[in-house]
Amino acid sequence: MHAASRVGGNAVSVVRVLARYRVALGGVMAVLTLWLARPTPASLLWGAAIAAIGAALRLWAAGHVEKSREVTSSGPYRFTRHPLYLGSTVMGVGVAVAAAQVWLGAAIVVYLLATLTAAMRAEEAHLREKFGAAYDLYASRQVPPSTRAFSLERAWRNREHHALAGLIGGLSILALKVWYSQGFVGP
Repeated sequence: MHAASRVGGNAVSVVRVLARYRVALGGVMAVLTLWLARPTPASLLWGAAIAAIGAALRLWAAGHVEKSREVTSSGPYRFTRHPLYLGSTVMGVGVAVAAAQVWLGAAIVVYLLATLTAAMRAEEAHLREKFGAAYDLYASRQVPPSTRAFSLERAWRNREHHALAGLIGGLSILALKVWYSQGFVGP
């Protein structure tokens, strides 16, 4: 086997692994973040506000897409091919701000860049394989935006409530850390 082929094959393997295990890796990153974070009232407030913007973007996107059934061009899909991943990135940045640890924020950004880039590449390959020319037209911005209305029921079917629950749970734990660090415990 040619050396360049092995290197290229290894890169593809890494992308597949990162894409496949991004949620599990995210769980590990979340536990580490919650454990090592040193939030302050201000960092929690700013981080939660940023994360809420990301969650709103994810909810908006999830209310427009029929995952793996079509190429969607309504809602935020008019502006970006990956609004769910963009929303996740904004949520991650918000959590990094809330954590108030520069090195931890850097680790979160590295995790997001690695796993979400891999997920986008894997998803684009899947969509290109499944939808062919329709996806290529969409990716090249040659498809006019559709006017599909947002649907909360569609967002629920897409399990967007899981991301919201995870964010609320994580921010709640960070809020408890602030509470305890500020001495608001006991009588």
